[in-house]
Amino acid sequence: MNEIAAALGDGARWRIVELLAGRPRSVGELAELTGLRQPQTTKHLQALAKVGVVSVTPLGQRRVYAVDAVPLRAFADRLEVILDKVEAHAGERDVLERYRAAVETETAAADRERWADGREFSFERLVPAPPDVVWRYWVEPAKLADWWAPPAFSVVEVVLDPHPHGEAVVEFRDAEASYRSEGHVQAATENERLVFDLAVLGEASFTTEYDLELDEVAEGTHLRLGLRITDTTVEAAPHIAGIATGWGQVLDNLMDTIKIDTLGAQK
Repeated sequence: MNEIAAALGDGARWRIVELLAGRPRSVGELAELTGLRQPQTTKHLQALAKVGVVSVTPLGQRRVYAVDAVPLRAFADRLEVILDKVEAHAGERDVLERYRAAVETETAAADRERWADGREFSFERLVPAPPDVVWRYWVEPAKLADWWAPPAFSVVEVVLDPHPHGEAVVEFRDAEASYRSEGHVQAATENERLVFDLAVLGEASFTTEYDLELDEVAEGTHLRLGLRITDTTVEAAPHIAGIATGWGQVLDNLMDTIKIDTLGAQK
């Protein structure tokens, strides 16, 4: 497939294949139709023949070339698989576009220090598990590491000690860098409420105050998460822009992780 892609990546060869798709043609005819010299046309045909896209039939002193549909069909099938995957993940590209637009908006607004102080965000989820189970996914490091990271990031370290003045740490890593936040737990009521703060370290710094509430309902747990931003630097604009989308994805991760673990435990 790689060889076919490389061969068809040349514009002149692509045009030759298009012409041969209609009917077999001689080198001279192809040269005339493409505007290439015959030696150039012959080289292109040899490259296409090498990867099996065209075949040659000697007819006396003439050499007539034709397209071989089999390798092209295999190549088209491979492209169809890629296209199906692209279409299936169109939502992720929409998320990227929304994030790009949000970054532009927030960057324009970040004209001074503490520009986003007081900004608040709110999220809710109906989790199909009781509050004591959901609580464990917030306070046990191994379980936190399973879900607290948006796509393309992995968790390096995460701690939420569910006691007043307990340690709060989260560090993510992507292919380019690590991002660490540190803070403390302010209040904790087991299976009900967890209040903590995390300050992003580095130039692009800001502090987020989190207020997590878990209420038992017939379907499981009504989760409410409030975020409030303080101490924002100008450089933090891209991070602020990603909060709404990022936390939406992370909470979806939490939902999926709990569902998968619950199903696994039932087997």
